[in-house]
Amino acid sequence: MNQPLAYVHPGAKIAKNVVIEPFTTIHNNVEIGEGTWIGSNVTIMEGARIGKNCQIFPGAVISAVPQDLKFGGEESLAIIGDNTTIRECVTINRGTAASGQTIVGSNCLLMAYVHVAHDCIVGNNVVMANSVALAGHVTVGNYAVIGGLAAVHQFITIGDHTMISGGSLVRKDVPPYIKAAKEPLSYIGINSIGLRRRGFSTEKIREIQDIYRILYQQRYNNTQAIEIIEAEMQATPERDEIIQFVRNSSRGIMKGYSKII
Repeated sequence: MNQPLAYVHPGAKIAKNVVIEPFTTIHNNVEIGEGTWIGSNVTIMEGARIGKNCQIFPGAVISAVPQDLKFGGEESLAIIGDNTTIRECVTINRGTAASGQTIVGSNCLLMAYVHVAHDCIVGNNVVMANSVALAGHVTVGNYAVIGGLAAVHQFITIGDHTMISGGSLVRKDVPPYIKAAKEPLSYIGINSIGLRRRGFSTEKIREIQDIYRILYQQRYNNTQAIEIIEAEMQATPERDEIIQFVRNSSRGIMKGYSKII
């Protein structure tokens, strides 16, 4: 849609049925897919790749240069999938030389004031509530839900189907399928309601619960727990995903919750 009160650089590639509201600025080297709506006062900077049927609300800034003192002006991208909603004043920075790109997947909801820093990878169907802040190089798995005002340390990995409480300080990796809360952030159970909504059977949910009882509730260290899980639990995709997550964690996984007396 030709909007005379918006500025679109001649080098930007905009699908014909994209709606651009007044006072929006779209820089060079930008690509926007069909059916996307861009509200007023949005700034989309060089390196943005935005998919189909997205909604970007007023005040959002997409693909600004990283807030990283090592950034040397190299070319990089900020990639957003299809059907993703980006609410007011969200900021998504493009990548650095480390990976060359920041990625937000499809069917995501980023509520107002969310910040996604350089080189993050956010999966599909992710919900981040108001004012969630991801530092650089964070990976968020598919179907994760992160509560408002949560702050995530750089290089953290958050697993698939997790739910993290609002206001959390995420300093350690969060394994898949679980709920995380308290301070310091701790395991408080599996995300059974979310799993049921996504079609996980009762038997599968029990299997995941049994795995995490061994990992978090029987006073084993992680190495011992993984050995027991492998020996006693039947091999399934979910079991193997949890095992690999723990083994591959570079920052270490968060602890189980224990009362302080």
